[in-house]
Amino acid sequence: MADPLLFQAIRLRNIEVRNRLWVSPMCQYSVTQQDGVPRDWHLQHIGALARGGAGLVTVEATAVAPEGRISPRDLGLWNDDQTAAFAELATAAHAHGARIAVQLAHAGRKASTHPWLPGAPEGSIPVGEGGWQTVAPSEVPFGEFATPRALGIDEIAGVVAAFAAAADRAVAAGFDAVEVHAAHGYLLHEFLSPLSNLRGDGYGGDLERRARLLREVVRAIRIRHPELPILVRISATEWTAGGFDIDEAKLVSAWLVEEGADLIDVSSGGNTPAARIPVGPAYQTSLAAQLRRELPTGAIAIGAVGLITEAAQAETILVTGQADVIFVGRPLLANPHLPLSWAHELRAPSAESLTPGPYHRARF
Repeated sequence: MADPLLFQAIRLRNIEVRNRLWVSPMCQYSVTQQDGVPRDWHLQHIGALARGGAGLVTVEATAVAPEGRISPRDLGLWNDDQTAAFAELATAAHAHGARIAVQLAHAGRKASTHPWLPGAPEGSIPVGEGGWQTVAPSEVPFGEFATPRALGIDEIAGVVAAFAAAADRAVAAGFDAVEVHAAHGYLLHEFLSPLSNLRGDGYGGDLERRARLLREVVRAIRIRHPELPILVRISATEWTAGGFDIDEAKLVSAWLVEEGADLIDVSSGGNTPAARIPVGPAYQTSLAAQLRRELPTGAIAIGAVGLITEAAQAETILVTGQADVIFVGRPLLANPHLPLSWAHELRAPSAESLTPGPYHRARF
């Protein structure tokens, strides 16, 4: 295959990314000192993914405030010690020719849980055992998790400021882009969904008010960083009757264009534990394709994610116009050099240049 689209460069504002095969953010639950600071594990993890040939590596969900962590072992970006350590991750990624982004997040009512690691307990960590009071748009718990406290109006303004300050720290650390996490049942998604947002003020009710917080977050980052690429991950459907769905996702995506977002990373689910999700090969790609058809050509890039496991499958998604970039997650945990393998499989002209010199004897 001559010059496959998967391995052609793409520009977002002032940066060029060497190819369109990007690393999805994947929680590691490996901050053993519980201070949000990335150390050896993350440095090796991110370095391996960048060395493997991906165009852009997205660091896992990183809390914008201590109470926004999914678990006590999550990354954070709210102080100077964290910023300095994140700068080492950026240096490692750039040394291998990759771009690097960080997913900025607040877990909302799904915070203060045990880490999702083998042998760990499930569910919320009680306040008396190292957990904390969770917050949300409304006092509606996620399944059997602890009941959250509804945020006040002044606290919502604080959430916006926390996201903007975390973006400042990412830029100071040398990151090329940020991704705003508005998917998978975390705080910004909780505001978007009528299933978790029962507010009667300016942040609840119709879709325009439910989307207000997400718009304010993206707007605040854009005002402070006019040239910073901003990605937004959304759950384009909750797979649940009466929940946030693809039609609402189309409207929200159009509003995000107005706020200056550069790419919509299209995922799904995560806000209701009982959702029946039709998981299968590339099962979320049709959602990405619907958004790409709906939005004006060239207005914003679209990313596809979810069980995209083969080179030809990824290339087909791009050449048929269903998305502009491909996000891959778990297959890269099994093989961080998967992009190199796919580049050689598709006979991309860039395959040789992507391969580190000491690895040229390997067969990818």
